[in-house]
Amino acid sequence: MDLPRIFTVRESSHRIHNPLTRGKLADLGRALHLAPGTRALDLASGSGEMLCTWARDHGVTGTGVDISTVFTGKARSRAAELGVADRVTFVHGDASGFVADEPVDLAACVGATWIGGGVAGTVELLARSLRPGGLMLIGEPYWLREVPDREAAEGCHARGKDDFLLLPELIEQFGDLGYDVVEMVLADQDSWDRYQAAQWLNLRRWLDAHPDDESAAEVRAELTTGPARYARYQREYLGWGVFALMAR
Repeated sequence: MDLPRIFTVRESSHRIHNPLTRGKLADLGRALHLAPGTRALDLASGSGEMLCTWARDHGVTGTGVDISTVFTGKARSRAAELGVADRVTFVHGDASGFVADEPVDLAACVGATWIGGGVAGTVELLARSLRPGGLMLIGEPYWLREVPDREAAEGCHARGKDDFLLLPELIEQFGDLGYDVVEMVLADQDSWDRYQAAQWLNLRRWLDAHPDDESAAEVRAELTTGPARYARYQREYLGWGVFALMAR
């Protein structure tokens, strides 16, 4: 049970596995007015940057769950580096079925709603761990504008135009699910560029170091086509944000 290797090669230098910068992640933590001792559950926690920095900056405690052995190891190392290993725990496992032993104050899935089969299923999954009145965080792509055709949607790693919504429609979807949107932090063009372009250097450096690896052809194909695809499609059509929700 692990992520395909290409994911960990592509984002090997990343501490945040989505288009939020460290500054925006810190902004989100401050905007939520997190109280010391806030208990958090982060599903698909990646390299643990959110839990680790919020434990350091706000006194958050909690658990992160991720399917990647590489990212889980990096999260544990980050917790030790920041001196918060006694406050946060990282578990290698399938986040799609994970429910906290006791209700938490903050339940998050920031950028991996496939664990619940989409937004609605992920909201339902997180709600099973969240105490009444607690905060839920969902990170999700959205269309910046109407996508003209299937080719453009697939260029954004979507199966089709119906995979994502426009921003107002996404916010309305949260309302239809019974939640108020009480905060949000959106990626901007620079944070998207930093997230995506850093992947290309990771891919190239890995190729230079592993020219005969069995994954070299896959990595070469992605490096050859990825930058232009990003500039042509994702940069034009795809937005991304983290949305804080509270049940009505």
